[in-house]
Amino acid sequence: MPILTILITVAGLCLFETVSSVDNAIINAEVLGGLGKKARKWFLTWGILIAVFAVRGLLPWLIVWGTLPGLGPIGAFMAAFSSDPLVREAIESAKPVLLMAGGVFLLLLFLHWLFQEPKAFGLPGERFFMRQGVWFYAAASLLICALVWFGSEAGGKLAFAVTIGSTAFFVTSGFKQNAEKQESSLLGSAMSDISKLLYLEIIDLTFSIDGVLGAFAFTLSVPIILLGNGLGAIVVRQITVGNIERIKKYRFLKNGAMYSILALGSVMTCEAFGLGLPEWLSPLATFIIVGFFFIKSVLDARGAGALKGGAGSDTI
Repeated sequence: MPILTILITVAGLCLFETVSSVDNAIINAEVLGGLGKKARKWFLTWGILIAVFAVRGLLPWLIVWGTLPGLGPIGAFMAAFSSDPLVREAIESAKPVLLMAGGVFLLLLFLHWLFQEPKAFGLPGERFFMRQGVWFYAAASLLICALVWFGSEAGGKLAFAVTIGSTAFFVTSGFKQNAEKQESSLLGSAMSDISKLLYLEIIDLTFSIDGVLGAFAFTLSVPIILLGNGLGAIVVRQITVGNIERIKKYRFLKNGAMYSILALGSVMTCEAFGLGLPEWLSPLATFIIVGFFFIKSVLDARGAGALKGGAGSDTI
């Protein structure tokens, strides 16, 4: 892979990991506010190592192993970092299944956000879909049925990959909803700092699955995924401790993350069906979508500041 392509891919992965982890950062920041100085320092040192290597490193390896179980755990680990043409060919042969499962997961994630999750309305139509929240399950069922049908036409493994992706979504969605509910109880609880830190790491594991699966839309190279997602995890840790209030002012960053997820899920699904797409498409789509919503957030924040300033001058 050319150096320029690697740099663009790593930058895209870092950006995607950062914006897709905004919710995770906010939850972490709220819980960290009730921790002691020593626990915060641990979170920024050992916590980063766990986030980068134990989570962002192990998950891609487990996914490769699950996609190619015949390699075994050690063989999958070596394959993830191997440049052997035969090994790369084996991974390429499993690519459609991996991309289909990941693509379905991301598409369902976007639909759930569009229909059911509270949001700042950034585009026309979002308010309408939010009012039709009960139809999420109908939309999800129709999507799964359509992809299973076309997947069975293309090959039984693709149809099975659709069920894997949908199962992974509903399992992790339950964990996320539980994590958000537990946040309020953690804030005022008498739990020890160690218990809270362990819970934060569990939350991070759950929220990181989106970024890891989305990373396969950028590349199948585990070292590049580890580098890009690892850098993104470090950025998220720094945001969590130092700049979370500033990040909250950018109201539409979450929208940018979710529309990026829609784009990456669509890319992965199309590639699973054999539609060849250029390597630069996923990073470019991420930069454009996130950039658009970032600019929209900045303009919105400036407008809110101007209104507040105008209100203040009127009262004077």
